[in-house]
Amino acid sequence: MNDLSTADAPPLPQHGDAMSRSSAAPRILQPAGWAKPKGYSNGMEARGRLVFVGGQVGWTAQGIFESRDLPGQVRQTLQNIVDILAEAGARPEHVTSMTWYLMDKRDYLARQKEIGAAYRDVMGRVFPPMAVVQVSGLIEDAALVEIQATAVVPD
Repeated sequence: MNDLSTADAPPLPQHGDAMSRSSAAPRILQPAGWAKPKGYSNGMEARGRLVFVGGQVGWTAQGIFESRDLPGQVRQTLQNIVDILAEAGARPEHVTSMTWYLMDKRDYLARQKEIGAAYRDVMGRVFPPMAVVQVSGLIEDAALVEIQATAVVPD
């Protein structure tokens, strides 16, 4: 994930900082000397209640794909994740890991600015560890992206 810039993100605790049991924010793990990633974290530590969000696609709550383009489907997919998190009392800042499954890597790379804007609009400036994988197909034929997420809600 390249264009999800963390330049304006508030500082999160980094490697070496103490993490108290009451800490509301996960701690980013950034080994000394490593280049800072843009739009994701290399690792994260968190304590609390786990929330697992199964793979979501870019359809509405009624199962309708209103968007046929990748940025639109990313926006809806992320909104679906936020809605599911809310059911567990979780918010985007509790997300500690995401896996993105894409149908078209070239489309993703060509539309990073739009995808990054959609991401920030829905998730804010939260950049957990992420993996992005191109796949040969998704179960829903109209889906261009599927995203799975894990969150940790502090105790």
